[in-house]
Amino acid sequence: MKVFVFAALVAVVAAGGYHQPQHGYKQEKSYMGSSYSAPHYSAPAPHYKENKPAYHQPEYKSADYDKKSYDVPSPYHFDWAVKDDYTYNNFGQQESSDGKGYVSGSYYTLLPDGRTQIVTYKADDYSGYVADVKYEGYAKHPEYTPSGSYHKTPSYPEYNKAPAVKYEKPYAAAKY
Repeated sequence: MKVFVFAALVAVVAAGGYHQPQHGYKQEKSYMGSSYSAPHYSAPAPHYKENKPAYHQPEYKSADYDKKSYDVPSPYHFDWAVKDDYTYNNFGQQESSDGKGYVSGSYYTLLPDGRTQIVTYKADDYSGYVADVKYEGYAKHPEYTPSGSYHKTPSYPEYNKAPAVKYEKPYAAAKY
């Protein structure tokens, strides 16, 4: 079947029965027996002006001072902390570098169970990032007490059963 369809398509193309569509609309025969043909439409030519700014581009002069190179490492030290008893936030960090690729520092945070997690770390090009994690305090979990709104009955409405059907004993057949 595939071979037959392919052969039919080759025959149509070879006979010149297939034409590529033209851009725009152009009718080759007269319309409804009239001597006038349908109009030919094409896209209008664009007419717009080149966008130029209405002001002159400012010229920036380079600074006269020597440019600082940021490729050279420089030593630094910073620390910060947040302690808010109302929202139970208590965390912070401190870090320092010698400017030669050795960084050391620590950070801490108050965990939801009441403990404080403290991470002390060191990093350099040879050993990479090495961290030591410690916990201070004891985990405190509140004791479970069921709330007063707990009901042992189901939350869906109780199903009312249909009344039981009473069957009467059939009458005994009369004996003759």
